[in-house]
Amino acid sequence: MQNPFKMLGDLNAMRKQAMQIQSMLEKEEFDVSVGNVRVVITGNQNVKLVEVDGERQQNLERAFNEAIKKSQHAAAGKLQELAKGM
Repeated sequence: MQNPFKMLGDLNAMRKQAMQIQSMLEKEEFDVSVGNVRVVITGNQNVKLVEVDGERQQNLERAFNEAIKKSQHAAAGKLQELAKGM
């Protein structure tokens, strides 16, 4: 049986590393234009800008962010289910 304190330390180190990666991703931006549509999204999947014909579409930004958030929550739920089985 593994030492539970070592496992806890390993888990804490992984958590810190994940937080560092998330912080780095927040600072990255990806700017994509296709035809008359432009989207700017951060590395942590936050939509910062949606433009159609040069006009900002804040409703689309909010809708995309809400959809992404829902999919992330669903994925987190699945991961928790998997973790319980371990």
